[in-house]
Amino acid sequence: MRIGLVGFGVGGRLFHLPYIQAATEWDLVGVVTRSAERRAELAVDAPGTAAFDSLDDLIDAGVDAVVLTTPADTRRELVLRALERGVHVVADKPFAPDAPAARELAAAATAAGRTLTVFHNRRWDTDIRTLETVLASGELGGVQRFVNRMDQDAPGVLETGPASGLLRDLGAHLVDQATHLFGPVARVDGHLDWVDVDGERADVGFSLGLHHRSGTFSTVSASKINRLGERELIVYGEGGSYTSRMADVQYEAVVAGDRPLTSEAWGVEAEERWGVLGTADGHRPVPSAAGDYSDYYRGLHAALESGSPFSVTLEQAVHTIEVLDAARQSDAEGRSITL
Repeated sequence: MRIGLVGFGVGGRLFHLPYIQAATEWDLVGVVTRSAERRAELAVDAPGTAAFDSLDDLIDAGVDAVVLTTPADTRRELVLRALERGVHVVADKPFAPDAPAARELAAAATAAGRTLTVFHNRRWDTDIRTLETVLASGELGGVQRFVNRMDQDAPGVLETGPASGLLRDLGAHLVDQATHLFGPVARVDGHLDWVDVDGERADVGFSLGLHHRSGTFSTVSASKINRLGERELIVYGEGGSYTSRMADVQYEAVVAGDRPLTSEAWGVEAEERWGVLGTADGHRPVPSAAGDYSDYYRGLHAALESGSPFSVTLEQAVHTIEVLDAARQSDAEGRSITL
């Protein structure tokens, strides 16, 4: 099947292109970017891959699906245009600024008879994949609480504007990870950290309490201006605990010049950073699973070609936006919000 990439900034270049290339079920038709600098980078990263000026030019070249990784405030228009042109769509998160807009795009996909899905790639983070093996073992028993924290020391890359902010950015990933592991959320308690950035009020940190319908309580949090760069997962189960402080393995590998298509052990954490499982039998390190964002694209191909279930359903993506809306409302009104 044929796929095209729209946008070639950090997201397109580091979080999409290497994994589309590794998912060899797909033929990459081209990339939409008008920037001479980005086109030069494309020539290095994907020699011979065509560059296009617009989404329509890319679709005219013949694609089955497009990946939209342009700024958030452009996403609605591009999603609607791609669906109108009859192609399947992968949208970066957040795929909509709020729940009503998310439902509008979902309805448009249904009307067009095409698939719209969201790139919640961090379900395939190395630490999340490893945690899944721990949960599947049953050694923790019923999970009571889950802590999911991703602090980034990156004050220079704050996104502002009505469709941006850290909650919509990292928050979309962390909420999706929590609901992927422990199911839909029934009630939200939200706190956001606000600062003025270039005359605009921006949320630069958050801590959310998510009450899952399953009974598990998750705390998801992140920051960007506090000079702290750490990743932490903690699971409190009836039979013990699991703690993990793995690195952002795949991102660090791509920045270092490695690629999943040519790496023999992609997405595996170094042994000294393995998580630790504690039960009545003692504490032991848990070997790292392999995280691979390419699996998102392999699953997408399988779903479109053979009808197997989509890894990220539109219903799940809309629910994530609903949780983010509830978190903003909770912060503004100082109360819990029931979904």
